[in-house]
Amino acid sequence: MMLKPDLFRSKKAVLTAIGLALIAGTTVAQTVPNEPIQWDKRRLDQLERMVRRVDRALNQSSAAGEPFILQTDPEVLALQGRVSTLDRRVNDVEATLQRVNGDVERMTFQLEEASRDNAALRTRLTDFERRVKAIEDAARAEAELNGPIAAHSPTGNAAGDLAAAMRLVTTEPARGGRALETVVVTWPDTPQAREANVALGDMRVAARDQAGAVQAYAAALSGWPRAAWAAETTIKLATALEASDRDTQACGALGEFSRRYAEGATAALRTRATQVKTRAGCN
Repeated sequence: MMLKPDLFRSKKAVLTAIGLALIAGTTVAQTVPNEPIQWDKRRLDQLERMVRRVDRALNQSSAAGEPFILQTDPEVLALQGRVSTLDRRVNDVEATLQRVNGDVERMTFQLEEASRDNAALRTRLTDFERRVKAIEDAARAEAELNGPIAAHSPTGNAAGDLAAAMRLVTTEPARGGRALETVVVTWPDTPQAREANVALGDMRVAARDQAGAVQAYAAALSGWPRAAWAAETTIKLATALEASDRDTQACGALGEFSRRYAEGATAALRTRATQVKTRAGCN
């Protein structure tokens, strides 16, 4: 018996619907990789039986002239429910991701701000440490310069200690003066101690400490030595005495110069002696 055109169209529509359902199931399986449909032999057999039932039903309906009502397969309904559930889950995940992105942006800003604060604190801490170190170094230097002088020989001999002290005078005058005083204490009865006192007298004259210069020069000239530096040091002693208003003592030092050193002194030294004698009003 020939199928009626509209029934034939209905059969085509039903088959088309089944195909679309299968395609939809495959599409869902492709778009939801977490729970794909496994088209194993059992499922394929079920699908084949369903198609045969539909085909028989269509043929019977066509033969009887009755309309065919296609009921949705329960598995298709289950797939549609799963798609709807997955869609809601995807929407929830998107909303969660948006919140997480906002939190990440805020945390990134806070982290950058904390990094800037840490850099500023690190700079301040470094500056503070540098200032503390400078204060500590200054305190140690002050303690070293103002502490009592004790006998100490860095080189083990008077000549070496004096040379080291003189070198230090050129770079660090305060510590150099301290080193000269140490030479005097460590080697009191040596020519090097006398030379150290001469250098100390020169430093005190430069510092406008005339009284200190007199003391240092007098210590160097104790016993009126015959050293090469003695004549000039005597003039320096007289000059310091005259500058500190001790003219009588200045004249006495010039008298010693005349008796002990003038004969072997240079013309320049004798001229200086005459100038000091004039300023001090010596006879």
